[in-house]
Amino acid sequence: MVHLTFENPLYLILLLLIPILIFLHFWLLKHSQEKAIRFANFEALKGATGNKTITKNIPLLVLRMTILLSVIVAASGTVMWYESDVSENDFVIAIDVSPSMGSQDIEPSRIEVAKQVAEWLINNSKTSNIGIVSYSGVTFIDSTPITNKNSLIKTIKTIQIKKVGGTDISGAIITSTNLLLNSDKSRMIILIGDGSDTASAFMENGILESINYAKNHHIMIYTVGIGSESGLANYLPEGYNLTTAYNENNLREISNSTEGSFFKISNLNEFEQMYKEINQNSEKGIVPFRLDRNFIVLALILLFVEWGLMNTKFRKIP
Repeated sequence: MVHLTFENPLYLILLLLIPILIFLHFWLLKHSQEKAIRFANFEALKGATGNKTITKNIPLLVLRMTILLSVIVAASGTVMWYESDVSENDFVIAIDVSPSMGSQDIEPSRIEVAKQVAEWLINNSKTSNIGIVSYSGVTFIDSTPITNKNSLIKTIKTIQIKKVGGTDISGAIITSTNLLLNSDKSRMIILIGDGSDTASAFMENGILESINYAKNHHIMIYTVGIGSESGLANYLPEGYNLTTAYNENNLREISNSTEGSFFKISNLNEFEQMYKEINQNSEKGIVPFRLDRNFIVLALILLFVEWGLMNTKFRKIP
């Protein structure tokens, strides 16, 4: 799978210059031929041109079209995306810190298992840039993407349940995606939580829009479901046997829509086993390759080639 994206698509309108270039080339050629006909001494003309007749200079036209196209491609910020085997990924770990994550239906608690999973991912990463966000009703950026594992582990250990009510998964996905926009590696989000999304009650299609936003930026989302439908809300006074939310469907929809994987776990060992089984078969990702830098170099090289040809093979008659 290969496709192109453009950071500055407005510059693509300059492609209209190519047919203009073709028109001018043949119009000026015809104009030059008309002037040549007025040359009275044809023997002198033959000698001046090295016994060559006037041609349409198609190679020169192709060269100039290639130079113009290269400049337009470079100016439009063209990036080629392709699927490849990857050994490194830049990723963001998004941890649900809403009050429901304090439930102890998973020992010692949902939030503690989530933090254990996050620490394991950091310790087992290679030279990846890793960012950390925590989300409840709002999303907090705990760390921008860095490679310092010790700093990342310290950040994970400080994460606690937030008193901000609600859960906004779509906000977490969008914030995580924004942290990865400057990455030139394969990009992933590891979304850890119970799948509850109270923001959907106020914002229709919020999760769907955030999924599309991540897909548009070529990001795969792996989701980790922690909890059960029988988990009690421990943030309520004793005697309130109210269960906390757990929505596996949300997590599956997010991972399936972005070609990621879903993990439902009750402890760190389960996650380790499932993660290794999935990744030992295939470690593929969508990798960006910037074409703009290469095409600007190509345009410069071809400009020198054209300059050389204009002073040799395609030199004008004095």
